[in-house]
Amino acid sequence: MTPKERKYHQRFERVIDYIYDHLDEPLDLYRLADIACLSPYHWHRIYREIYGETLAATVKRLRLHRATGMLINSSSDVAEIAKASGYSSVPSFSRAFSECYGIPPVRYRKEGSHQVFRLKAIGNKQSNEGTVAMNKVDIKSIDALELVGIEHIGPYMEIGGAFEKLFAWLGMKGLISAQTRSFGIYCDDPDAVPAEKLRSMACASANGYNPLEEDPVALKVIPTCEYAVLRHVGPYADLHSAYKWLYGEWLPGSGREPADLPCFEEYVNDPRQVPPQELITDIYLPLK
Repeated sequence: MTPKERKYHQRFERVIDYIYDHLDEPLDLYRLADIACLSPYHWHRIYREIYGETLAATVKRLRLHRATGMLINSSSDVAEIAKASGYSSVPSFSRAFSECYGIPPVRYRKEGSHQVFRLKAIGNKQSNEGTVAMNKVDIKSIDALELVGIEHIGPYMEIGGAFEKLFAWLGMKGLISAQTRSFGIYCDDPDAVPAEKLRSMACASANGYNPLEEDPVALKVIPTCEYAVLRHVGPYADLHSAYKWLYGEWLPGSGREPADLPCFEEYVNDPRQVPPQELITDIYLPLK
């Protein structure tokens, strides 16, 4: 990375960090331009060219991503979630959520796609069989994958910041093509490890690139192995429910044992280009 490229990448990193740290506050686009040390007019154009969406679209997408996670994984009421997601009122939050997800937040909490992966209800064998039929798991042998990535320590729901930085760097290096693949590697059990200590890595296919010492990325190799692959369609916030089903229902009944390797995910399409309910994620569980 040249000194000029490094300077721009550091500016992007500062802005992404600031956005993630202040999602529950009003985010003034001119303030973000100040953090980037660029004039607002030029900064917004540069950002759009690098990320493929406006800064305002990024902020909205990240806020609704946080809100979806809270709807699924917490008992907070909608007013609390709206405030924590940077919305000044429940009506404005509900409108934005409905536009993005197709249904209002209260209904999503009850009927969202995370419900597909509910664990077996006590005495409800028929419900469980229907869930197994709907959630097909394929066994695949995967050749080694050579990736470049940026490490993330903290809640898995916040790994998006590492992806934003990674793809900004890839774009500046001219390493993004139609063949570029996006992966997340997850090293810890979020139900056993404190959220602030969870280890993960935002990755992309390396396309033959060998990182230099001064690059903000590291080389990561996913080894050759046999994997159980579960395709999930829906918001990323639903993935925790999918993992619970995969480990709690499919694995015990499969007769297989997990290998001593981390799970990883491949993100088949782009959250900037498709609505959350159409996002496709393949979950890879390593097997012995």
